[in-house]
Amino acid sequence: MIDIKKLLDQPDVFEKAAKLKGVSVDINFIIEGKTKQNQLQKECDDLRHEVNAASKNKPDAETIQKLKSTKEQIKKLEDTIRDIDEKIMQELCKIPNPPFADVPIGKDDSENVVLRKWGKIPEFDFELKDHVELGEELNMIDIERAAKVTGSRFYYLKGAAVWIQFALLQYAYRILTDKEEIEKIAGSVEKGHSTNVFEPVLPPVMIRPEMYTKMARLSDADKDEKYHLAQDDMYLIGSAEHTLGPMHADEVLDEKDLPIRYVGFSTAFRREAGSYGKDVRGILRVHQFDKIEMESFTVPEDSLKEQEFFVKIQERLLQGLEIPYQIVAVCTGDMGKPDAQQIDVECWMPAQKKYRETHSADLMTDYQSRRLNTRVRRKNGEFEFVHMNDATVFAIGRTLIAIMENYQKKDGSIEIPKVLQPFMPLKKIIVKN
Repeated sequence: MIDIKKLLDQPDVFEKAAKLKGVSVDINFIIEGKTKQNQLQKECDDLRHEVNAASKNKPDAETIQKLKSTKEQIKKLEDTIRDIDEKIMQELCKIPNPPFADVPIGKDDSENVVLRKWGKIPEFDFELKDHVELGEELNMIDIERAAKVTGSRFYYLKGAAVWIQFALLQYAYRILTDKEEIEKIAGSVEKGHSTNVFEPVLPPVMIRPEMYTKMARLSDADKDEKYHLAQDDMYLIGSAEHTLGPMHADEVLDEKDLPIRYVGFSTAFRREAGSYGKDVRGILRVHQFDKIEMESFTVPEDSLKEQEFFVKIQERLLQGLEIPYQIVAVCTGDMGKPDAQQIDVECWMPAQKKYRETHSADLMTDYQSRRLNTRVRRKNGEFEFVHMNDATVFAIGRTLIAIMENYQKKDGSIEIPKVLQPFMPLKKIIVKN
């Protein structure tokens, strides 16, 4: 949620931001509502002053009757003020976080901007197979049986694919909890950037609607994308940061403890309601998948560097896997509503002959923390809202696709990336006769 004081001071800035993100908002309603609310609040305060003044002396019967009537007026005004405030808050929550000035302006992902590339695109002297063919032949992925049991856009991971999933987990957690590794990565961002390691977390996969809303991940516009458990009035999360972010709701953090960094692993659930006909083959776009996520809480002046730090971690992990990728600045029309800046990583998918999005790094500034009421006590004793970042470590399914397709061999086997081999009982996946 944005700061209403800033909105009232610079309404044009927020109206422009909403248009850039393709969000319809009524800023005039907020301005007029706040003006009306202030007028009614003054009336209410004046009436309270009258009641307090009259109560100082022993009132007669006529004064008592008048005070009773005045108190009823105050109650009606308070109810009206509360009603206006609720409507203002509802509209205020629709306003997206304004993008930073250097975020590319565009309507959709076709106008995202490639910032840099890493790795050489592999060349193959044989006919490529996609991850579905490889998965079936090597007994790693079973989509047909999953469809029988659960429906479309689900899959079973089997055998070597399961080993790869847990090897990715161990590989990621080893890097993110290792002081020396974090020092190297932080140093590549800026000398003196925090070397705090990540605390591993297994978060809940269900969330209360009010917390989902405070995370700016649940609204009337996107609620159909979520899985709602009506009997319990709970939602299944779409990513681990959805329950990592609210961990410190209504808390005051101490500046000396920041940044607080978490790495969480969870199953994610998405209806993919708006993706009919997109990526129907394979496991790229599914209803249920596993994901490792980073979340951090920083002082405001460090949040941009923290996002860069997160992207550097993503690059470190992918370079270890030796998978070619590109770094992309996401444009205004394609970025998330809470984001002030979004950076994506796209890995090379040989069977599709193009890069596909596998990672995101989202900087929310104080957009989420203002709703969550997560603040920091500064060294000077003042309080302000923390800044929040989240980013993908590995979306398991998409990373598995990239490994399988980039590491396939002419004989139909798949080589295991060297960095994962210490966590697995095999170095190559071969077809069993």
